[in-house]
Amino acid sequence: MTGILFDIKRFAVHDGPGIRTTVFLKGCPLKCLWCHNPESIDSQPCTVERVSRIGELAFRNDEVVGELKTVEEVMDILEKESIFMDESGGGVTFSGGEPLLQHEFLAELLTACKKRGMHTAVDTCGFAPPEVLRKIAPLTDLFLYDLKMMNSERHEFYTGVPNRIILENLRELVILDCKVRIRIPVIPEVNDNEENIRETISFLESLHGKVEGVDLLPFHTTAVGKYKRFGINYNMTKTLKPEASAMNLLKIQFEEAGFEVKTGG
Repeated sequence: MTGILFDIKRFAVHDGPGIRTTVFLKGCPLKCLWCHNPESIDSQPCTVERVSRIGELAFRNDEVVGELKTVEEVMDILEKESIFMDESGGGVTFSGGEPLLQHEFLAELLTACKKRGMHTAVDTCGFAPPEVLRKIAPLTDLFLYDLKMMNSERHEFYTGVPNRIILENLRELVILDCKVRIRIPVIPEVNDNEENIRETISFLESLHGKVEGVDLLPFHTTAVGKYKRFGINYNMTKTLKPEASAMNLLKIQFEEAGFEVKTGG
């Protein structure tokens, strides 16, 4: 079994508990305007031109983004990092892109990780057929579940897809008694308004205390360079990083509703 990866990040500390190795699978059904991994959206490997400069000299070479890997090849890499994961109470996180898009490959990776006693996490947007989620759920110790906004029309405008199946899948994970941690990207003037925050909290409260916690992830522009490299138009140039005071206010709102909250990451 093979799949397409575009990166493997070692010593990750924001993708679940402990020190983790994060495996990034290529391909995503969403096209979020603020996506900080634009190279992950296309499901196939692609070639881009990288320009390096030394003084006035420019050196150009092709860079392939996306690599075909077998389950065994990925596991060989993970085994080398296992001592750091074990000592810290960490594990392996599968991210993307959207890892559920390669669900057969993901299932085999998760199965191999579980056989080796590795803690597993899946970072997902939740946009997948329910049967895919049900197949992955027993193999996953923790879901890091993106929740971007509650209004379906606005969700579709900013991400390319409506949110009905995302919300339904989150309810399904709760019914299956899975461990779920919610991740909310905080995008000024997109989803940080009072109405959306109120509706988000209300929806999470309806899950009856089944959410492990909430991560508030402030918008940033560190991916601008990637967009230039890959020749992709960046639509968020006028969006500013949220103020620390605004992030703290949001944190308080979720905490007052009874959620354990972390900011940043």
